[in-house]
Amino acid sequence: MKAALICCSLLVAGAALAAPGQDRPQDYRWSIALTPQPGAGLSRISVPTDVYLHARSASLADVRLFDSTGKPLAFALTAPPAQSRTQRDTLAMRIFPVTGKNIGYYELDNVDIRTGNDGRLLSVTARGGSAHDAPPGLQGLILDAGPPAKDSRIDALRFTLPPGTDNYNAQVLLEVSDDLKQWDAIATTTLNWLRNSDTQTLANDRIEFSPRSFRYARLSWQYGDPITFASIAAQQVSVTAIVPPRATIALKGTTGKSVDERLYATPIAIPADSIGLQLDEGNTSMPVTLGVYHPASEAPRHRLHLRPQARATQAAYFEPLLNTTFYRISMDGKERVSGDLSMPVVQTAQWVLRPQYQSGTNPNLNSVLRLGWTPASLVFLTSGKGPYQLVFGKNGATSAALPLSQVAPGFTHEELLALPVATAAKVVALTSDAPVEKTPDGAGLRLAALWAALLLGVAVLGFFAWRLLSQMKEEQGSTDKHEH
Repeated sequence: MKAALICCSLLVAGAALAAPGQDRPQDYRWSIALTPQPGAGLSRISVPTDVYLHARSASLADVRLFDSTGKPLAFALTAPPAQSRTQRDTLAMRIFPVTGKNIGYYELDNVDIRTGNDGRLLSVTARGGSAHDAPPGLQGLILDAGPPAKDSRIDALRFTLPPGTDNYNAQVLLEVSDDLKQWDAIATTTLNWLRNSDTQTLANDRIEFSPRSFRYARLSWQYGDPITFASIAAQQVSVTAIVPPRATIALKGTTGKSVDERLYATPIAIPADSIGLQLDEGNTSMPVTLGVYHPASEAPRHRLHLRPQARATQAAYFEPLLNTTFYRISMDGKERVSGDLSMPVVQTAQWVLRPQYQSGTNPNLNSVLRLGWTPASLVFLTSGKGPYQLVFGKNGATSAALPLSQVAPGFTHEELLALPVATAAKVVALTSDAPVEKTPDGAGLRLAALWAALLLGVAVLGFFAWRLLSQMKEEQGSTDKHEH
């Protein structure tokens, strides 16, 4: 009975060794050490370029993160968060008093307005009236903020009382316009200033509204005495989008199916969204078609389903993706070159470049194809023990990345932007590129361990069987002696 139990235990242990286990860092080809900032429970980093160059999966499914003990860490791969820069400036508005009688809120029929060719407000004059009439009173103010700056909005006006005025209270209506014809009422507020005997002033001197772009404004009074303010300043808000970090790669080509065609081997993980060609020869203009080859088995059954210019071959068919012209021209001592062309994201193992005019000779055989992309953002939990290893480069791996909501639950967009950035070391090769005779994923080692456990179990079972047989013989001998 004991022998059977021991043998079963050995077989179970051997089966555990042979069963597939968790990933290990040594199962991957490449590694990059990551160092988060001290005390950071969550960190982020832009996925290094080397990951895109050596990953074996287009979706980065072979990316893993381990601590120093080999424990896998939770991480998420996401698009880089959108960032922007907000700048606030103060803009002095030019003030033009409107004097007269019966000035309407939404029309300026009783006012002559002169502007310059650039839209600059020059003068505002009331119409009508005679020399015997009483002097017209102040009806409102027309303001000129100047031409709106690009990507800027105004979200508040601040008023300064004229000299000698200490206390004031009035309710005003603010209207805005871009052409001095159509006016849009956007805000109303009560302005007041109260100064005590200690010359301390309590003031509500601002009118705030939703940010918007406009050039002209009109201020009218709903109650209180109209006054010409000493100054009116607009608070201008400019929001500029910050472009996420970009990565690029330059590829050298090889000869394709014809002398003019060039093939550019491309890491499959690169999500290219821009493409350019650095021509080898100067004073060249080269219309080209860029595309990819697909296996013939993936070709549509009917040629009518092929894209325009798609050509079937015995081994593959060509799918054109872009038609453009690359150039490199010298003029007056300066060189003009074609820039990178934006495109939808394309992931392929090979780009194909075909000149649209076949000449039989291509002077730009050494031209370099340039691809650009926006690296993903990697957010990870700094649990376990450092240093941490970002590993990649394994065929057939399935994704281990988690949704961002599981790695950083409850974090706002602003909090994610504020996460400390980890530092990445240089890429290190974990295994040799030379082919090794072994079954995939360490199955050979587990199989050997299983055979060793089985042989050991058989040996132990044989030993106990021999002992049991010996005991049975001894007991049989003792029984025979007692019978005699």
